[in-house]
Amino acid sequence: MPTRRHPSAQEIALPTPAAAVAPSQSSKRKDARLPKDAKASKSAKAPKDAEARQRGKASKAIQSLKADKAAGTAKSDREAAKTPSTGKGAVLPSGAEPMSKVDTAWLRLDTEANRMVIHGILFLKPAIQLDAVRARVAERLLRFPRFRQRVVEHGDSAHWVEDQGVDIAHHVVAERLPRRRGLSRERALQDRLADLAAQPLAADRPLWMLHLIEDYDGGSALVARVHHCIADGIALIAVMLSITDGGIEPPMPKATKKGARVAAATVDAEPEWLADAMVKPINAWTVREIQRMRPIEGADDGEATGRAKGAKGANDARAANGATGGKRAKAGAEPADVSPADRLGKQVLKDAAALIEAPDDAKTRLKGKAGRAKRVAWGPALALDAVKAVGKSLNVSVNDVLLGCVAGAIGAYLRAHGDDTRGQEIRALVPVNLRPLESAWQLGNRFGMVPLPLPVGIANPVKRLYAVHAQTQALKQSLRPALALGLLAASGSVEKAAQRAMLKTLSRKATAMMTNVPGPTQPLGFCGATVDRVMFWAPQAGDMSLGVSILTYAGQVQFGLIADAGLCPDPERIVAHFEPQFQQLLDLALMLPWEAEA
Repeated sequence: MPTRRHPSAQEIALPTPAAAVAPSQSSKRKDARLPKDAKASKSAKAPKDAEARQRGKASKAIQSLKADKAAGTAKSDREAAKTPSTGKGAVLPSGAEPMSKVDTAWLRLDTEANRMVIHGILFLKPAIQLDAVRARVAERLLRFPRFRQRVVEHGDSAHWVEDQGVDIAHHVVAERLPRRRGLSRERALQDRLADLAAQPLAADRPLWMLHLIEDYDGGSALVARVHHCIADGIALIAVMLSITDGGIEPPMPKATKKGARVAAATVDAEPEWLADAMVKPINAWTVREIQRMRPIEGADDGEATGRAKGAKGANDARAANGATGGKRAKAGAEPADVSPADRLGKQVLKDAAALIEAPDDAKTRLKGKAGRAKRVAWGPALALDAVKAVGKSLNVSVNDVLLGCVAGAIGAYLRAHGDDTRGQEIRALVPVNLRPLESAWQLGNRFGMVPLPLPVGIANPVKRLYAVHAQTQALKQSLRPALALGLLAASGSVEKAAQRAMLKTLSRKATAMMTNVPGPTQPLGFCGATVDRVMFWAPQAGDMSLGVSILTYAGQVQFGLIADAGLCPDPERIVAHFEPQFQQLLDLALMLPWEAEA
């Protein structure tokens, strides 16, 4: 898996905004609802005027978003949305835009047990108010077309349709956490998030929600729910950067010859970007193979031999289990007269077989039939500089270090429950980003999800780390991420029954869904408050029991879990093992000799 780089706000830069459409009268009436405390003081003129200004700010932002739409289409389109048509001959609402096949696949991965909804939390200090969040959402978030559109299914395809009555009061709500004796505020928030994870989003509205806990630990907590068909993790980081204080809005829609506007976030047609996402890795692999087989220009035999020996020595030093380096290279060597095209064909067949013909995952207490109930847990953050130091001292990537700690934490959890993990591996589906960072604002899903074995049966932290490193290096040199994206697109093209069968097969091959997203390197501001901490959870697919999330933000690494309550009722015990697993590697790194920098 490629090393994750931490993008800055400039790298996910989003140029200037454009205007969109006016709300219906019913939407204006809904947006005009006052909070309870404002209603109580309705006769007082000053509070009433202040509240009117807040409403006016949000209403003005919505109006600017809705300027180009015809006023007469709102009612008919809303009625069409209430009962999305699946008939082959049914007429779609006006302005319907086909959903990409990849995003359609994510839409239909939804099951009663596992909803394909990404959950995130922003911890803010000091506290913020509901009206401020609603105004910011109307002003910034709704400039992304996907957050103004609902999904209408038509036959075996799905479409995005403009939602004429986007109701900010429905999508951004305030909540109070229950106060029970013996229940901490953190545990109450975790329980509420678990409840939300089991609930579907309203199908006749845009597929997102924000829940604001105004009073939480001296500040506020903002819970975001976004369906995976809207965007992947990298794209949602771009959204977060755009709605924070000082954030840059998405690009201006492009005008067509007829004067209509095409949403900037959808101008990149699926055939082009899908082909690009698949062809680029294949081209890169071919170039590497040609360079590998070509003699090094200007190097004599002794120098070339020395380089080869050096590479073999480095591999052998890293291979604590003695299974990497020269042996693997020798076993996989091709005759000199085999053309790059032939080697490419063999690699494609090999990687396709690894994706399609992989056996079912190991049977552990974490593998079984998933239910609706969930459990959520997170732990204290790790210092990113410390993780980088461990990776540098042991000559592995930050990803390798974190994945090794995840494998160690799950293995320790299984052994604590009395399971024999010797020689055992479980698989996690991990994402490999296939889009340029500068196009993240276009939303959608552009990554390959590939199975990665986690050596939970290796108790030695160093052996486990190098076993993980060997797997990620093999993945990096393969074509599996690009092929996985192609398979996902293909699954979005078939009938629902066939896709369900493909999902069932996929879920048998892995225990966990894992995501590792690089967030902003500096603290962000939101509605005048500082974003103190950020966490998120990726959904599980099919009957997978674990959703593992790793997010870096402002120099910290946050580890969280969402788990099936029946298969893993105590995910906090896995989280509790994560930091000790890292500490073992850090202690070892500190004992190694360090070279003084010049």
